[in-house]
Amino acid sequence: MDTIKKTFARLRPDVDFCALRVVETRGETLAVRQDVQEPLTRSVDRGAMVTVIHAGGYGYAATSQLTEAGLQAAIQEAKRWAEISRTRSVFDYSQIALPHPSGQYHSPQVAHAPQVQRRELLELLMAESRAAKVDDRIVDWGATIALLASRQLYITHASAAQGESGVEQDFQFVMPGVSVTAFANGDTQTRSLGGQYNGYCRQGGQEILQAAGLVGAGARVAREALELLAAPNCPTGQMDLLLMPEQMLLQLHESIGHPLELDRILGDERNYAGTSFVTPDMFGTYRYGSELLNVSSDPTVANEFASYGWDDDGTPAQKHLLIRDGILERPLGGAISQARSGLPGVANARACAWNRAPIDRMANLNIEPGDATLAEMIASVERGVLMDTNVSWSIDDSRNKFQFGCERGVLIEGGKLTTVVKNPNYRGISATFWRSLRRVGNASTSQTMGTPFCGKGEPNQIIRVGHASPACLFGDVDVFGGEA
Repeated sequence: MDTIKKTFARLRPDVDFCALRVVETRGETLAVRQDVQEPLTRSVDRGAMVTVIHAGGYGYAATSQLTEAGLQAAIQEAKRWAEISRTRSVFDYSQIALPHPSGQYHSPQVAHAPQVQRRELLELLMAESRAAKVDDRIVDWGATIALLASRQLYITHASAAQGESGVEQDFQFVMPGVSVTAFANGDTQTRSLGGQYNGYCRQGGQEILQAAGLVGAGARVAREALELLAAPNCPTGQMDLLLMPEQMLLQLHESIGHPLELDRILGDERNYAGTSFVTPDMFGTYRYGSELLNVSSDPTVANEFASYGWDDDGTPAQKHLLIRDGILERPLGGAISQARSGLPGVANARACAWNRAPIDRMANLNIEPGDATLAEMIASVERGVLMDTNVSWSIDDSRNKFQFGCERGVLIEGGKLTTVVKNPNYRGISATFWRSLRRVGNASTSQTMGTPFCGKGEPNQIIRVGHASPACLFGDVDVFGGEA
């Protein structure tokens, strides 16, 4: 990185603003399926993105050639696009004063991380795989651990020319998973650790495996998959709904995260990922949820999946409340979208790789804990259902009308958990669903989760997102079973 900084400093961009973002990512996935070790996969990806603002235009260009000639060519290409865009853009980019940051950020454990012992990890995966085969009705089972390390540099040319260090960030991600499928009498049921979105993703070291519950998960999810085979279908009707954190991850992501992304609100994503029912005039007055709903954007949480010190436009990370006591306060918009809209935002201009430009992406989007214990929430329900772990989802282009399905449900009758039910689903409208929030669990009900599979942008960007949420109780929700 020091060599690249010196090379960048020697160049002469001859533009109003020029920044360099270098990303090196190393990935590794270990997997066992049906007690057979699958091939180890590894990847290395390295390159740089140059961003230029000049004469009111905005341009960028990527290169994997981190030489003086490669960076100079990228600068010239970015400048060319800035000159083209300045006469065609709906916004004068010279109005934006992007920062010239300096500093360092490390994921927990990165600075002193021990060498990963792959044999031990494979032995753990094999043990969980073998433990899952508890019955002949178990027809598919497996366990995985994905490891990802990313090193990033962001520096402006003005900073580099003055010998400043820019921003260096080192990230280490751990993504465990277990999935077990049972089949009997024409019925198939799958139970997993964290769902199909690898929900127990965090930053840090191998301590994440224990914290995520990987140890012992094989036998547990197998028993629950068999339990679902014998379970009745979820009933249909209007009733209370208690969502556990593994499902709150998806509910929060789809019906709060994406609707509040400012570039989507401004119409940038309409062609591909859709628009939003949220409009700019709603901020400051719109009741998004009940007075119990408090939602934050917080990239500063140490071990959450999308924590960082600065976003990919160099804006320092801070915690901000997006929804306070149910009222919509702030969108998820980085520096460029903030300038375009005149609205306050957050540090969330993010790119999935060196060859993609930063766009507005939720990072760590969290629901602030309330004061209710899980037992208190269950006791308050006369007729309802507890649902856990997303298995299916559908939401319209404006991120408003939705329908979600879960792996597992448990009926709540007379304030007590009673019968396990399969194929539990519910539907609602984002604009009103959050107003039915009756209770918010305290910190003891909360889980720190995430997903590596959030897609958006043209060309597509698949990015890491963090979500922490307590259990939440909603009233009078449209619930239905798989046969409804």
